[in-house]
Amino acid sequence: MKGFFLILIALFSVNCTSIAQEKKTLLKKETKTTTMAKTEKEWKEILTPEQYHILREKGTDRPGNGGYTKHFEKGTYVCAACNTQLFESGSKYESHCGWPSFDDAIDGTVEFTRDSTLGMIRTEITCKACDGHLGHIFDDGPRETTGKRYCVNTTSIKFVKADNEK
Repeated sequence: MKGFFLILIALFSVNCTSIAQEKKTLLKKETKTTTMAKTEKEWKEILTPEQYHILREKGTDRPGNGGYTKHFEKGTYVCAACNTQLFESGSKYESHCGWPSFDDAIDGTVEFTRDSTLGMIRTEITCKACDGHLGHIFDDGPRETTGKRYCVNTTSIKFVKADNEK
């Protein structure tokens, strides 16, 4: 009888593992994005010097109320380098940190990488399509939504106003 239960448990474990692997594979397929490869020379021709510094050299905007920090129109924020849609205006909130903040990104558009520069451990966020540096993500966002704060450089994004005619 013990042997029967051990076999049953083993079969159940194998089945759960294969289902989890299938879900991982499906998730990867759903979030796949097209990547864009450009040389640094090409990026310098396309981007302003400030955009190049932020997006390609992982720079940081100065904190303050300029740019999109106090901007709350309805629309979509896209990557300033490749125009990939990154954040919906409904996910933007006032965090009082000095940079535009979002509690969520559009699925599959942002890459997360460990960043241990400047003597601290953070998670860098980059555009999945062009690898442009957007900022960092923190766990001090609104608890009533995701609890995340995507802290984004204004220079790394552009705003596209929603079409009100729909």
